[in-house]
Amino acid sequence: MDNEQAALIFEKLGHPTRLAVLQLLVQAGEGGMTVGALQDRLQVPASTLSHHISHLSQGALLNQERDGRTRICRANYATVEALVRVLTERCCAGFTLSQDRDTA
Repeated sequence: MDNEQAALIFEKLGHPTRLAVLQLLVQAGEGGMTVGALQDRLQVPASTLSHHISHLSQGALLNQERDGRTRICRANYATVEALVRVLTERCCAGFTLSQDRDTA
């Protein structure tokens, strides 16, 4: 994932409710959670939750499937892990003092 893609995905994640949804889905594991369970946990109106789920889905941060009349949301771990890699891939690689001045 390049920085441009990562920035667009972080933009989709950039709201406290969206972050809370993703955190709950990661905590729920592979089984995911129903939209109703997410709504109960977050205490947000259905239309508001639908809006946030749509943003997360557009950012490939979650997947949805229907089971009859129920929608189940699951974290897209591949995208989440790719975002973590973008942030940590150069961890502790260091840089020279001259590079630090060039970026200031």
